Amino acid sequence: MNKHVMKNWLALGSVLVGLAACGGAEQTSKKEKTQPVAHRHSLDTNKGIIDNTNSPNVQLKSIDIGDCRWTQGFWADKFKQAEEVMVPYMGTVLKGDVGHAYNNFKIAAGLQEGQHKGFWWHDGDFYKWMEASMYIYGVNQDEKILQEMDEIIEVIGQAQQPDGYLSTPAIINDKIKPFTNRKYHELYNSGHLMTSACIHYRVTGQTNFLDIAVKHADYLYDLFSPKTDSVKRFGFNQTQIMGLVEMYRTTQDKRYLELAEQFINMRGQSKVIEDPTTKGYPIGDMVQERVPLREENEAVGHAVLALYYYAGAADVYAETGEQALIDALDRLWDNVVNQKMYVTGAVGQTHYGASTRRDKIEEGFIDAYMMPNLTAYNETCANICNSMFSHRMLGVKGESKYADIMELVLHNSALSGISLAGTEYYYGNPLRKIDGALDYEKMNTELPQRAPYLDCFCCPPNLVRTIAKSPGWAYSKSANGISVNLYGGNELNTTLLDGSVLKLTQTSDYPWDGAVKIEIKECKAEPFDIILRVPNWAKGTSIKVNGQSVEAVPGQFAKITRTWQSGDVIEMDMPMEITMLEGHPRIEEVRNQVAIKRGPVVYCVETPDLPKGTSILDVYVSGDSPMKAEYEEDLLGGVTAIKAEFMLRQPQSGDDMYRAVSKPVFEKYQGQLIPYFAWSNRGEAELNVFLPVIWE
Repeated sequence: MNKHVMKNWLALGSVLVGLAACGGAEQTSKKEKTQPVAHRHSLDTNKGIIDNTNSPNVQLKSIDIGDCRWTQGFWADKFKQAEEVMVPYMGTVLKGDVGHAYNNFKIAAGLQEGQHKGFWWHDGDFYKWMEASMYIYGVNQDEKILQEMDEIIEVIGQAQQPDGYLSTPAIINDKIKPFTNRKYHELYNSGHLMTSACIHYRVTGQTNFLDIAVKHADYLYDLFSPKTDSVKRFGFNQTQIMGLVEMYRTTQDKRYLELAEQFINMRGQSKVIEDPTTKGYPIGDMVQERVPLREENEAVGHAVLALYYYAGAADVYAETGEQALIDALDRLWDNVVNQKMYVTGAVGQTHYGASTRRDKIEEGFIDAYMMPNLTAYNETCANICNSMFSHRMLGVKGESKYADIMELVLHNSALSGISLAGTEYYYGNPLRKIDGALDYEKMNTELPQRAPYLDCFCCPPNLVRTIAKSPGWAYSKSANGISVNLYGGNELNTTLLDGSVLKLTQTSDYPWDGAVKIEIKECKAEPFDIILRVPNWAKGTSIKVNGQSVEAVPGQFAKITRTWQSGDVIEMDMPMEITMLEGHPRIEEVRNQVAIKRGPVVYCVETPDLPKGTSILDVYVSGDSPMKAEYEEDLLGGVTAIKAEFMLRQPQSGDDMYRAVSKPVFEKYQGQLIPYFAWSNRGEAELNVFLPVIWE
C-alpha cells in the first residue's frame, strides 16, 4: 500500500471516533468582520446553480436550487447518502487535523497557531465542500448546516486581508508573496470562493459570504485591469472564469464579466518561456497558454484546466454571444467526446506525457484515439468537468447530446471516484487493473484501493458537490416549458420563465429500468412544452401522452406542445438492451475487444466474480451466448448485474516479453458483470472493462 495513504488512514482513525460529536467552528479570538462593499449593485434573486435566467444566449435555463427533489430510486439513494454520510464525513475530515483545511483559515485569521498544510489549492477544496453543503441545505433546510456555514464564513472573513486578498498559503507564510508564481493556484482558490459564495447567497439570501467574494473580486479586478507583465500568464487554472461570471450575474457588476473575458483573451498572448512566475510548474499546452482559445482545435494539456476553461468560456458566451467563442467550443467539445473520451465518459488519458505540440503535460489529454486502459488516468475531477462543460453547452445549444454526456459521466466515471459507503475515494479511474502491474509506491495519486483521505483532495469534494446538485441538473426551463434532462424518481415544483407554476412527479427505477412515468400535478391553462430527452442509446423508445403515441427519435429531444392539465400522464419506455460496443479502429488498445453497456451504465468484470486465482486477462466474453440483466438486491448495495457466459483461457507459463503460442484451451464459465462505478468495493481486485470476444 502507498505509504502516504497508510499514514492518512492511521491519522484518520481518531477523526472517525469523534465524527458523531463534531460540532461547529471554535474561535479563540475575534477580529473585525468583513464589511459589505459600498458600491455593490442591486443583487439578482434567481436561484439556479448556473444563474443564466437573464443570459441572452441560452436556450435552456436553470431551475432554482430546491425546485427538484429526488424521491425514490437510484439518485434519491445517492442524494440521501450525500446528505447523511458524504457531506458530514467530509466536513469532519476537512475541519479536523487530517484534512486541516479549516485549520488553515483559522491560522490565517490569527485564531490558531500552526503552519499551512495541504497543497496550494486546498482552500478551493474547502469551498467546494461548503458549496455541497449549501445544495443539501437548499433541499432539506436543516438549520444546523446554516449555523455551521455562518461560523466558518466568519473565520474566512477574518482571514481575508484588508485589500481583499484571500489564499491561506501566502497569508500564513510571509515568504510567499501574493501573485508572484502561478504554481500557488491562487486563481483556482478564487474561482471556487466566488462560486461557493454565489450559491450560498442564492440558497440563503444572506450576503455574509458574498461580501467576502465581492471584496475579493474587486481585488482581482484591480490587479488584472490593466494587467501587468508580472501577472499576464496567471490565467491558467480557470475556475475563476466561472466564478467571475456568476459574480456578474449575482451582483450585476459588469466589471466581473469583463475580467472573465480578459482571462480568456490572455491565452496565447505571451511567449511560452520559463520566467519567475512559472518557476516550478509546467508551461505551454499543459496550462492552456500556447494557442488562443478562439484558434484552438484540439483539447490539450491538463484535462481539468482545459475543461474548466471551456466551461468558463461557455458561461462568457452565454452573456456575450460571440460567434468565434462558440465556434471554438463546438470544435473542442467534438474533439473531447469523439476522439479523446473513454466509453465511461472519462477524460485525461495519461498521468504524464506530451501534447501534440510536444509540451510536457500531466494529468491530461494526449493524442486522439490514444486510449490506454491499464494506465488510464481519468482523474475524477476531469470526468466531472466533462459533465460541467456539457451542462453549460446543453444550456447554450439546447441539444440533447450534451445531456447524454452528463448522464454518461454521472452513472459511470464520476461515481467510480467514491465508494459505495460514501467515505473512500479514487483520484484516477482506470478501465483495467492487473495485480502487480503498477508500483503504487512510486505514484502520488494512483491507489490500489480507494482511500478515506487523499493528500491532493480536489476530487472528493468536486464529486460530492456534483451528487448534491444533481437535482438541479435534472430539468431546465425552455422558452415556454420544461426540458427533462435526467431520469429518476423525483418531484418538480418550479415556475416557468413566464412566472406560471409547474408541478409534476417522475416515477422510475432508472437506470435499472427504462420505464418513466411523468404525471402533471399543476400547470397553467395555456399551451406549453414538455421536452423529453431520448438518449442516443435508447433505440426503440416509445412515448405516450394519456395513451396517445408521440414520436421519439434517439439522440434528440421529443418536444410535446399541448394544453396540459392536472392528471395528464406521460409514459416513456426506453428499451435497455444489453449492447456490446467496440472502439474506433484507431484505438489500438481495444482492437478485437468489446465493452458491455446497458442503458447509461457501463459494465465490467471484477475478480471477486471469477473462480479464485483467475487472471482478469484470461477472461473472454462469448459473443454468441445470450446475456441477461438481473437486479441483485444484495449485491453491492443493490445493482442490476449482467449474467453472461465467459471463456476462461488456461493460463500460459513464463514471463518472457514474447513467447510462442499454440491453440489456447478455454473453459466455459457462467459469470456476471457489474456496473463499472461499483468496482473495488469488495477488497482489492482486478478489473476489466474491455474484454476480448470470441465468436463461434
